Parts: sequence; C-alpha cells; structure tokens
Amino acid sequence: MPEETARTDTDTDTDTDSTAPTESGSSPSSVLRTLGCGCSALVGVVLVCVLVLVALLASQSSGSTDFPRVAPEDMASRAFQRSQEAYDVLGFKRTVEPGGGNVGVGAVNTFGSEFCYDGGPLGMEDKTVDGAYRMNHEWGLDHVPASQAVSGLRRLHRHLEDSGWEVTSYREGGKGKDWELYVRRGDGDERMTFIWFPDRQYFTGFAAVPCAYDPAWKDGDVGPSEADERPPALLAS
Repeated sequence: MPEETARTDTDTDTDTDSTAPTESGSSPSSVLRTLGCGCSALVGVVLVCVLVLVALLASQSSGSTDFPRVAPEDMASRAFQRSQEAYDVLGFKRTVEPGGGNVGVGAVNTFGSEFCYDGGPLGMEDKTVDGAYRMNHEWGLDHVPASQAVSGLRRLHRHLEDSGWEVTSYREGGKGKDWELYVRRGDGDERMTFIWFPDRQYFTGFAAVPCAYDPAWKDGDVGPSEADERPPALLAS
C-alpha cells in the first residue's frame, strides 16, 4: 500500500484558485461591474436634472414676449392713473401741471417710455423686442416739508400693501436721509417708486405699466413708442 505523501505549502498555493473571492466576498471583476453601474446611474441622474432645469427655464421665458396690442396713449393713461391714485393718498394739496423741467428742480409731470426685452429660450439673453414698449409716468413736486412728506409716505405705504402691491423696499430715512418706497405687482410688470429728499424738500413719484405692442408700429421703426399727448394735470385730492 503506497504511503500518503504529505502536502507542502507549495502544493497548497498551487491548488488555490486564482479567481477565488477575496475576504470581502467579491471578486475584482464584480467590483468593477458595480462601480460601472454606479457611475452610469449618477450620470443618468445628472442628465435628468439638466433636462428638467432647461424645461423650467424654457417654460418661464416662453411667454416673455406675449404682450397685448395696446395703443401707447391707452397705456400712458393707465400709468397716469396709478400716479393720480398715489397722489390722492399722499394728500398733497397742489396741482401739478403737465410738463416741467428736470426732476429735482421744479414741478414735473411727464410721460416716458422704455424698451421691452426678450430673455430668449433659456432666459439668458437680453435683446429688445420690435414694436414693444413700456409706458411710464413721472412727477415731481418741490417745497414739500417733512410735515407733509413723512405722514403721506407712511400712509401710502400702508395703502399699497393693503391693495395687494408687493413692497420691495421701504426706508424711513431719518434725519437728513432720503425716504424711499418701492412697490411692484404682477411679477414686476407694474412698479412704482416714491422718494422724498429732505435736504431739498423735493418729492418724486414714478409709475411704469406692463409692456405692450404698438398696433401702429411698422418694420424699420427705431426706438420705443411715445405717447403724443401730454399727461393731464395731477390734481390735489
């Protein structure tokens, strides 16, 4: 009967399968497959997030140039109405006639207009829209003492908040500092600004209405539309 040959360390190493699982229970190839799947999943998540972001930006900017067709004089009248309503609440007792010089010097009551802009498909552009305009009305009043300006601006602040306007900034300037009130509504389509300069005793107001297309605009016209007529007198309440 042949004698049993003792196994040596070399024999043990030789018999060991080189592809046997590691102590962690996973072979190198399975680890690589797992890492590959994880990376693919991560790339997929990032791609989905990018697509969702692009879709959101596109949806937000899709209606950015969907303006109504309204004559400039009608939008100018709307801007003036906003100023007249605010003037009534302020309680000033002087009539502001149309026209005037530069704001900050004397009584002013004028119309103006601005360009309207298109943000593009992703909302990242800044180009003017042909035929579109935004009308505004600006007024200013000199010789307005603190006894009228302070109480009037506080009253207007409360009134606009109660009327659904969003107050974006309100500052009671204190001694020697300007008093300011900024409001908007309709995602900023309409906005108004009121500032009192105590050092000059000067009060100014500004109202801008949403963009619109000028029905009379023709291809090749340059610049925003202007209302031909002067504003009415700003009347005391």
